Amino acid sequence: MNNRRDIPTELIVQIFSLLIAFIIVHAFYISVIRPQADAFIQQEHELMLKDTTYVQKRNFYVVVRDYEQEACFILMFWAFSIMGYKGFLSRQQGKLLDMDLLKLPVDLPIGPEDARSLLQRLQELPANMQQYLLPKALKVTIQRFAATSNVHDSATAMRDICESESQRLDTELSIIRYIAWAIPSVGFIGTVRGIGDALSQANRAMEGDITGVTESLGVAFNSTFIALVISIVLMFFIHQLQLLQERLVLDSESYCDTNLIARLRSL
Repeated sequence: MNNRRDIPTELIVQIFSLLIAFIIVHAFYISVIRPQADAFIQQEHELMLKDTTYVQKRNFYVVVRDYEQEACFILMFWAFSIMGYKGFLSRQQGKLLDMDLLKLPVDLPIGPEDARSLLQRLQELPANMQQYLLPKALKVTIQRFAATSNVHDSATAMRDICESESQRLDTELSIIRYIAWAIPSVGFIGTVRGIGDALSQANRAMEGDITGVTESLGVAFNSTFIALVISIVLMFFIHQLQLLQERLVLDSESYCDTNLIARLRSL
């Protein structure tokens, strides 16, 4: 997954997932959210005109109707699509842990003279699978053992590539972490905008009309509320994805230790 030809694929996935998230969320807002919110606000306004003691109710469509909340949902679904793609790749790699890639009898010692046949078996895998962590770790270990006939050096090479893969996977989560940071920031923008609108209507509040002030403050509080809720949910799934990737690296290292390193015999 870390060769050059895979970089455009992931970039294309990110771009198209953002476009799809924007189209779906924006279409839903135009067709459902904002019409429902406007209808509810109009209904509540009429009830307040009829009864001055009427307490205005809260409504889900009103809470999420503003542009900041829409942006937060777009970012959330964008992050989910990226995490789904990365989770799928990790699951595909995890399936190799249940396969016998070396195809050797149990407990058969492996010497330097076996390196060529083992490498040929790994090369028989599909091209995309050869770029997965487990085949790469096995290949590097076998090549190092064939060159040095040293078990310790082979184990070190295997752990180095596993550590490198772990760092790469963690680095690739940076875009998702950025989205998780951006969502509360977008909510804060809504808060600033709402408070600014409320302050600009202070003269009307002094005259007794506080409708505009309350609506603007509603924008401020609702945008922050939705952004924080989405951020909490998103961070949970980010940690789950990170846990899945860390388990993949640790399980791959354990696979190499059990099925290859422990069976190496130098001359």
